Amino acid sequence: MASEDTQSVRLLRVGERVRHVLSEILSRGDVHDEVLSTHLVSVTEVRMSPDLRHATVFVKPLLGGDEEEVLAALKRNVRYLRGEVASRVNTKYAANLKFLLDESFDEGGKIDRLLRDPKIARDLSESGEE
Repeated sequence: MASEDTQSVRLLRVGERVRHVLSEILSRGDVHDEVLSTHLVSVTEVRMSPDLRHATVFVKPLLGGDEEEVLAALKRNVRYLRGEVASRVNTKYAANLKFLLDESFDEGGKIDRLLRDPKIARDLSESGEE
């Protein structure tokens, strides 16, 4: 059991290191891409595969604009980003990077709007009285 815990901690640690490196690269403007140079991109999470060969990178353009365009720019520059991550994160293999939009903020906003809906608030207050 301890080996599973150690493995999951290692995955989290490597994922966080990859997230930090990608955030630094993107914030400093190291990628020579017109779209990425004009958009601030937040790397919200990186999930590593158990063998550390694949990294799923969740991103969110700040101010929520041009999401698909930013995602396409990241995919265009994946070779450069992979090389930079490999040189800065000490792992046996250079992880393949897969970029996805982080939808969790949008989901949180939807839930918040639902909870503020008067009908839902009424139903919640009625169920609390029982």
